[in-house]
Amino acid sequence: MIDARVFDEISQSLSKLLPPGAASLKDDFERNAKAVVQSGLDRLDLVTREEFDVQMKVLERTREKLEALEKRLADLEGAESGRG
Repeated sequence: MIDARVFDEISQSLSKLLPPGAASLKDDFERNAKAVVQSGLDRLDLVTREEFDVQMKVLERTREKLEALEKRLADLEGAESGRG
């Protein structure tokens, strides 16, 4: 999940865009903006950097195994065609 500070920073940045006369609405706006941004990001089904890195390592190991199996198969096919 994304750090809560990110939502706070986004909502505060958005509240700075309010006209000066709307200062009384600032807190309410920040809460609502934070909720909207968090809801939108939750729907994106994002992963943390740590989860991404773990999956990259799994993918790298899978590729290495696949390459080894492809080489082994090619060697076996070569040996087979050499006999025939």
